[in-house]
Amino acid sequence: MPELPEVETVVRGLRPMLLGRRLDRVVARRPDLRRPLPPDLGQRLTGASVTAIRRRAKYGLMETDRGDTLVFHLGMSGRFHPLEGLPGPHDHVLFEAGGLRLAYADPRRFGSMDLVPTAEAAAHPLLAHIGPEPLGPDFDGAALAHVAAGRRTPVKALLLDQRVVAGIGNIYASEALFRAGISPTRAAGRIARARLDALADAVKAVLAEAIEAGGSTLRDHAQVSGELGYFQHRFLVYGRAGEPCPACDGPVRRIVQSGRSSFHCPRCQR
Repeated sequence: MPELPEVETVVRGLRPMLLGRRLDRVVARRPDLRRPLPPDLGQRLTGASVTAIRRRAKYGLMETDRGDTLVFHLGMSGRFHPLEGLPGPHDHVLFEAGGLRLAYADPRRFGSMDLVPTAEAAAHPLLAHIGPEPLGPDFDGAALAHVAAGRRTPVKALLLDQRVVAGIGNIYASEALFRAGISPTRAAGRIARARLDALADAVKAVLAEAIEAGGSTLRDHAQVSGELGYFQHRFLVYGRAGEPCPACDGPVRRIVQSGRSSFHCPRCQR
């Protein structure tokens, strides 16, 4: 599932295409994705101008001058792409602006779209309880120390909790923990403040590098231009079970935590 860097990449790709432009036509070609689409989606977006396109956690938000915001999630296989010719069977929502034709395609239909009043977007059930953005000023070692205090929760689970920090998933949690030298199984409340400072810095660094690389393409992710992300070629531990650790040459291990794979180096991460 796309994590923060992949969604940020998509948002940045949509801006030069749609920001400041009038949507001449928006068509939903089916009534639902993962959840039902708003029945008046096309009617409310057609004729509106796009005033902002931004990201919150793993969600994209497209604001219009009509006071509505389109909240979208890419699910497992969702992507936006320029449309030439007739739409394909998986092109479920179409956007036209000037001479531009854009399609939202989602073969597995695990994505979602909702249309909410912009003034109420932050209180939407999907967004209301999300924690601080990891690349913003409200996330640092002090913030981690505050939520970790006294908790026996494994630190990997803490990073994946969207109420603690927004947008981090398996890939970037594993990579950040390796960079910080912290075991994914260590109890969050037993990690010294200096190490939490290092972890917050590692989270910021790995996310920034992944965004610069266009995200990670493991299966379905592609930028709006169609170009694939390439941060997967820089993974230090994720998906590398049995391969030598880049720091000590010991084997990278895979463990399962709460049904999810974690990759780490037992020698380097304590």
